[in-house]
Amino acid sequence: MEKRELICISCPMGCPLTVELEGGEIVNITGNTCKRGEVYGRKEVTNPTRIVTSTVKVEGGKSDMVSVKTREDIPKDKIFECVKALKGITVKAPVRIGDVILPDAAGTGVDIVATKECR
Repeated sequence: MEKRELICISCPMGCPLTVELEGGEIVNITGNTCKRGEVYGRKEVTNPTRIVTSTVKVEGGKSDMVSVKTREDIPKDKIFECVKALKGITVKAPVRIGDVILPDAAGTGVDIVATKECR
């Protein structure tokens, strides 16, 4: 039986989780104090995802950069491809919160959006 030790990031408690697998299937999750911990442990072992945050250059604005993030979490193995795609992007001011900076980042179907305004 394989065991994976995780720290839950679903809430501020940071519960230490133990996920037990047998033949690649989850058979038990322990250590969580709320339902979110079980959901997190299951997802982290079977299909880990993350929100990606970064910045892109702004042309003609009061600031040279604007912060961006994926609208939703993306598969963990797509993070570097996503960040690489952002590297060469320059947007023109004005930029508003929620503006799509890069649609369908790394073929994930998830857009990268601005998280700050830049005029």
